[in-house]
Amino acid sequence: MIHILAKITAQPQAAAAVRDALVELVGHSRKEAGCVSYALYQRGDDPAQFQTVEEWRDAAAADAHMTTPHIGAALAKVGSLLAAPPEIVRFDKLA
Repeated sequence: MIHILAKITAQPQAAAAVRDALVELVGHSRKEAGCVSYALYQRGDDPAQFQTVEEWRDAAAADAHMTTPHIGAALAKVGSLLAAPPEIVRFDKLA
């Protein structure tokens, strides 16, 4: 089992547009064969901050996710709206 945490920081004026694109991405990602769970969070005290918490069956499923058309489309939509590149970190589940 692979867990991925992705921190996405929007430019403050673009938070709503980034949120909409990420919500759309979640719907597509949850339909992928290797997706166990995929959640999106937005900070209450800073609406430009988003966090995904993803659980993938294995590394191959997580790698395949990053090559899907919906990932490419989301990055194309939000790339210029982000304040910084996404911070994506993988964790292996131990217990």
